[in-house]
Amino acid sequence: MSALWTSDEAAAATGGRNTAPWMAQGVSIDSRSLQPDDLFIAIVGPNSDGHDHIAGAFENGAAAAMSARTTDSATGPALIVEDTMTGMQSLARHARRRGGAKIIAVTGSVGKTGTKDTLNLALGQQAPTHATAGNLNNHWGLPLSLARMPRDTKFGILEMGMNSPGEIAPLSKLAQPDIAIITNVSAVHIEFFDSEEDIADAKAEIFAGMDSNGTAVLNRDNRHYERLTNHAKQAGIGRIRSFGAHKDADIRLIDTSPQTGGTHVTAEIDGKPISYVMGAAGTHWVVNSLGVLAVVDALGADITDAASVMAKVAPATGRGAQTEIRMDGGTFLLIDESYNASPASTRAALDVLGGCAGRKIAVLGDMLELGTQSAELHAALADDVTRNDIDILFLAGKGMRALADAMAGNRVAGTGASSEAILPQVIDVIRPGDAVMVKGSLGSRMAPIVTALKALEISHNGAATQRAANGR
Repeated sequence: MSALWTSDEAAAATGGRNTAPWMAQGVSIDSRSLQPDDLFIAIVGPNSDGHDHIAGAFENGAAAAMSARTTDSATGPALIVEDTMTGMQSLARHARRRGGAKIIAVTGSVGKTGTKDTLNLALGQQAPTHATAGNLNNHWGLPLSLARMPRDTKFGILEMGMNSPGEIAPLSKLAQPDIAIITNVSAVHIEFFDSEEDIADAKAEIFAGMDSNGTAVLNRDNRHYERLTNHAKQAGIGRIRSFGAHKDADIRLIDTSPQTGGTHVTAEIDGKPISYVMGAAGTHWVVNSLGVLAVVDALGADITDAASVMAKVAPATGRGAQTEIRMDGGTFLLIDESYNASPASTRAALDVLGGCAGRKIAVLGDMLELGTQSAELHAALADDVTRNDIDILFLAGKGMRALADAMAGNRVAGTGASSEAILPQVIDVIRPGDAVMVKGSLGSRMAPIVTALKALEISHNGAATQRAANGR
């Protein structure tokens, strides 16, 4: 297996000098998760200095360390650079150039990680494909993802995130995407913006690193479509492709119908029919799958082949994963949406819950970073609760108090200042046949509720665990 980086190539890319020859198969900025034969980059962060962990990195099998300080050569080979963050960005630029991969940049207020993962699945069976791991989508994560890109990569899929203006533009200029997809724009991180229009402008920074040969893929159903289109044109992008249910969408949703194992989708691509099964539940997943097909089409890859793998798409833990939990007398369905929450994603999750059989129980924690609009946006979920005929609500946090007030006590079975406060009430209510959806922003700490509900699972011999009942 050829090395991802050699000492000579890395030195040429960064302008650094090596204390000894080395070869690396990967790149890491965390000595704890580092794999053997990784190049460890000693990043200096606000709370930690990677130089303090170089020895630990070598103990875990690092091939070499990129450092801004001279180190003891007996510890291991070092690539000495003036600044390690700049050094990692230089590796990223070199990796972008050396293999000729087509780069797809993915952003959006919601759905970007699921879209990135679906693209990885759809393209990965057609050619060597590299994608952002997890949500490494910021000023550290994106250059790290590029620096990890194998030499033979044909399709590189890079997620770009932000919570303030000006954060995506430098990521795009570093990645120089061939295709950029914006899944949607909605009131996420609105605390840091004056309006949704400002969020759209910030998302449009994804075009900053593109040229006239690039393609912008945009959600035709989103109310900011024209604004985003104008940004793409101003950036000189030569091609714009749209997706959604809108009558003018290039990749257009015609119909959906539920079936075992997912949703059957009928669509048109430039007027040509295509049908497939989407494995993940929810209209938002279906619409984003159209965006994936738009990207595949723009790349000139096999659309039919890409559509055929959509049935394998499954939400990740905390992002809509569904689990049947056995309990005395039957099972209940657990929908884990505990990783994050915004008004748009919470509405989508309530729509999924609304399509489930049995009693529908929503366990909701605060949606954070909504600023002065927080109470209004939480209260507005009342319409979605009613429309989806949610039977029971459990609400945790100050923001969700506004939803409780909007419901005037109707359907609200319990409220509390934290997820821990409502957990015993949730456990007491659940019975076989229920569908339970747990959602909240990461800071709302809804994941422990998911853990406790999973702990209600009884073993095949009928013995029930006591952990959930004890709130652990």
